[in-house]
Amino acid sequence: MADRVVPGPVESGAPIREAVCVHTRKVFDGCRDKDCVEDLRVFPTLSSQTLLENAFSVRPRSAELLLAQVNVQEITFNRGYYTVDVTYFYRVNGETFPAGESITGLAVFDKRVMLFGSEASAKVYTSADAGVPEDAGLPIGVVESVDPIALHMKLVDRETPLPDDGEPRTIPHEILNYFDEELVMAEQGRNLFATIGQFSMIRLERDTQLLIPAYDYCIPDKACESTTEDDPCAMFSRIEFPLDEFFPSDTIRPETDYRSLK
Repeated sequence: MADRVVPGPVESGAPIREAVCVHTRKVFDGCRDKDCVEDLRVFPTLSSQTLLENAFSVRPRSAELLLAQVNVQEITFNRGYYTVDVTYFYRVNGETFPAGESITGLAVFDKRVMLFGSEASAKVYTSADAGVPEDAGLPIGVVESVDPIALHMKLVDRETPLPDDGEPRTIPHEILNYFDEELVMAEQGRNLFATIGQFSMIRLERDTQLLIPAYDYCIPDKACESTTEDDPCAMFSRIEFPLDEFFPSDTIRPETDYRSLK
């Protein structure tokens, strides 16, 4: 078993056993972005709106990405290229000043990019589809995002013209379930806006078959461990003491540890 190749870095002299055809998703194009979205309208909860009416200002606390809806459409004048429309839904948390009371609300950010996704017209049938074909004409849009950074918040009186006045947008029901109260979507006396920083990676993929070198079957080396102990203290005694949780780090690198800015 000395010559067996295991998952991980491969030495140049490792023997290739065979060429294997695998079915997977191939990435045709992708991009990464660092968006600073200014003056994003926040729709507060009912109790938060009441607090905003009496607040002098609002400080940002955090922002959480709840959902990213992805829609792919073909660009007719440029073969092989597609628009990827992404709608981000955020739960934004802040703190009123000077009272220091917590407020929360919903913010929505729309983003569009253009990527190459090649062309395909085959219809795919599988045993799990009950005879219903999967349309292979459009590539699959994939979005990877982390929770954004809440950078700034501001209150605007209704007498001031709003930057995004228009028809109220439709919010998916699953997003509304994230909030304990009803959201104030209509115009009120005071409106809340937030500036957030968003990191994201967007790509287009297609199902395809690739020929790759195979070294051997992937056989697990580690045995499955199980326990029948009923004593919780015995299990707790094997947990290492979390020293890092008690002692703060001497240095912080904001360019890599973005969460420290939240």
